[in-house]
This record gives sequence, C-alpha cells and structure tokens, in this order.
Amino acid sequence: MKTSPPLAILNLFLALIFGVFAWFQRNDIDPAVYYKPSGLDATLWFLFYSLIAVLFVVAIFKRLPKWLLIVSMIFCFVEMAVTGPGLIQNLVGEEEFTMTQVSMSAEDPRVELSREFFGALIALAGVVFLFIQGRKKLE
Repeated sequence: MKTSPPLAILNLFLALIFGVFAWFQRNDIDPAVYYKPSGLDATLWFLFYSLIAVLFVVAIFKRLPKWLLIVSMIFCFVEMAVTGPGLIQNLVGEEEFTMTQVSMSAEDPRVELSREFFGALIALAGVVFLFIQGRKKLE
C-alpha cells in the first residue's frame, strides 16, 4: 500500500534529517574535537541514523517489518540507559548545565553523554513514528 502524498513528503523530509544526523557523525572521530574519539561508536551511530533514514524512504512504498522497528526501539532504550547518567549529572551536578562545549575532555564527558541521550530520544521518536505508520497501513 502506498503512502499518501503529504505523509510521503514528511517521510522524505525526515529521511533527509536523519541522513544529516548520520553525516554529522563523521565529526565524532575527529581527535581535534574529541578526547580519545571512538571510531566504533561513531560508526554505529552513523549506521543507525542511516538505517532510520532508509526506513523512512522504504515506509513510503511498503510496510516495515515489526521486528526491525522493535529492535531499533530497544537499541534506543539501551543507549538512553547508557547515557542517562551523564545527562542526570549534567542536569543536577555541581557544574552548570550545558549542551554546548568547544571540545570534550576526559574530566567532563557529561556534555557528549547528554547529546547522545537526546540523539537516542530523537531516534526513538522517529522509530515510533514509523511503527505508528505501519499500524495505520493495516487498517
């Protein structure tokens, strides 16, 4: 079943947004920006954001497998659980809350953890939106 034109346009826009998110992950392996950057972490995020972008395009033409969306949601929740303590420290810790910092340091990883938490939250919102679209196609 094809998606309605307005929803197809929205899906293409969201695919573009997640594609941009994936593109920005290349910055996470830059040692001039991050202290001891993790190439594996950046690659996994690149692949995950790219997957969501592709899923938005595929959802225009056909219903997505439920298991794939559930696995994607689980990944989001795991990442939120892993990075949540950094966000909590950023919110209620001794230092002032910030999401912008020139660079990461070994002493203050809370900024990057907060960013990753919100990245996982945005990704979760995208996957839930795809899940809802799939359920509506059944009706």
